[in-house]
Amino acid sequence: MAKVKVRPFDSLIIVDMQNDFMPGGALPVPKGDEIVNVINEYISIFSKSNAFIVATRDWHPPNHVSFNTVGGPWPPHCIQGTWGAEFHPSLALPANALIVSKATRPDKEAYSGFEDTDLNMALRRRGVKRLFICGVATDYCVKATALDGIRLGFQVFLLIDAVKGVNIPPGSEERAVDEMLDEGAVIVSINELSI
Repeated sequence: MAKVKVRPFDSLIIVDMQNDFMPGGALPVPKGDEIVNVINEYISIFSKSNAFIVATRDWHPPNHVSFNTVGGPWPPHCIQGTWGAEFHPSLALPANALIVSKATRPDKEAYSGFEDTDLNMALRRRGVKRLFICGVATDYCVKATALDGIRLGFQVFLLIDAVKGVNIPPGSEERAVDEMLDEGAVIVSINELSI
């Protein structure tokens, strides 16, 4: 079996593991909470390799354009400073992880962790070459972040055992994975990584 060695110039990007995207939240991803433990295993691996750990989050103002209360497609979710915007309580983020807040403007949606954020600059400062992406939702923010990473010249790995999708409409999760593969992403799982 091929192995990928995790190095200091790699980055683990944990996408939107927030309460509102978990079962019981305002915009739940089915079984989203079931990947928390494997993400914590990835955090341990990347921490041991002194890699750069990043967690993105939706950080919406109360009147965000994406909310169905103002004509958008989604119920209000991940509103700044609320329980729903907090990370899942079992997510073991290290103290030195970079938190990237996205979709912070009321008038602009942003699915990608790169859109209107300093993520690209932060990765460049650290000399990061490869991104290992996990989290929710595969067919929205994970896909958008992965595709932007590829466009920006990073090598992108999708941690397939640590992503969950909304899959609305049905098949969108599979199509999202295919799209990432078509653009050059590589699929790996935890038993294919080494320190």
